[in-house]
Formats: sequence, structure tokens, C-alpha cells
Amino acid sequence: MKPRKWATALSSTALLTTAILMSTASTAHAIPDNCTTQVAGSTVSSYCASGTGEHQVAVTVLHVNPAVGYVYNVGPWQPAGATSTATLPPGTIVSLRVNKR
Repeated sequence: MKPRKWATALSSTALLTTAILMSTASTAHAIPDNCTTQVAGSTVSSYCASGTGEHQVAVTVLHVNPAVGYVYNVGPWQPAGATSTATLPPGTIVSLRVNKR
């Protein structure tokens, strides 16, 4: 095979391989964004307005009984556009955050 034909065949194979790999690649997940948290009575919640991943509300409380100490509670993982809710233990909120994946 002549060098010119060899180079053409090689570059054509490389382009075809790249096209096949690009078409079979999975779509990337966007971490949830535009997230807010809310405290209402004995419930905490998080809501993320955009993204394609999941989020969950997480709260840490210093319990009213000093012998108990810190209490940690999380809500279920939810997709963006849905609300994650958890029960708020009695005490003082130390941290209220949104976990994302």
C-alpha cells in the first residue's frame, strides 16, 4: 500500500473510531443547583431547582438534653425539582445543609 493511501486509511479509521466512541458515551450528570433550605416547625427541607443529579437535606442539632449531645438527621435522596424532607430533632440547629451527588 502506498504511503498516501495508508495515511488516508489510518485517519479514516481514527475518525470512525472517535465517532463511535462519542455516540456511545453516556450523558454527564449536572450536580443540582439553585438549592434552598427551609425550617418549618419540626421539619427541615431542601429544594434544588436545576440539575440532573440528586440532593438531600442534612441537619445537625445540639440536643436539648446535654447527655445526648449532637444529633444528625438526613432526608431521602431526591432528584432536582423534588423536595427532600427530614424531621428536626429538638434542640439548637448547628448546621443545615444540602448534600449533592
